[in-house]
Amino acid sequence: MPDTTTDHGAKRVDPRVLRTRALLRSAALELAAERELSGITVAHVAERATVNRATVYQHYSDRDALLLDAMEDELTALVAVLARCPLVDGPVRTPPAFADVFRHVESQLVLYRRMLGPCGSARFLNRLQQLVAEEVARQLTASPAGPRNGAGTALRAHCAAGAFIGVLRHWLLAPEPVEAVAMAEGAWHALSSTD
Repeated sequence: MPDTTTDHGAKRVDPRVLRTRALLRSAALELAAERELSGITVAHVAERATVNRATVYQHYSDRDALLLDAMEDELTALVAVLARCPLVDGPVRTPPAFADVFRHVESQLVLYRRMLGPCGSARFLNRLQQLVAEEVARQLTASPAGPRNGAGTALRAHCAAGAFIGVLRHWLLAPEPVEAVAMAEGAWHALSSTD
């Protein structure tokens, strides 16, 4: 990847590289909105981005690496919404921030269905699990009732992240659509219920 060094010694990525990657990410997201991931190839992305296949491989090792990079901003935005929600020691009633999480996903419904569906991306699922677990761990560490050891925190964080993703997938793949706020209510009850 071409880069230059600034006057302060920091490396700066060539603007052409940034433009090409943005073009490839945009093409990948457009295609993912139109068809299942299994129907998208590097050749399709190259054609949509009006570059040759070799250019795609100069920037990404394969199609899944490109799709994951294309969805990274969306994942970051989702976790930012999730960070406003009390995931640890939360209230009995559904916090408004939890409904915001489902509304956020609903705003990109097709992409999330594609990425988390039966023909989705395992890399995307793993990245989502990692980011959600990191947010839960952050909240656990800040909580007075949180686990006192790192292993307990990590285990609880991954359990919570897996449960959240399971509920999210259930909602996204349900045969009958459920409105985001109604799903948030049901999900909060399911995730926080001790009875």
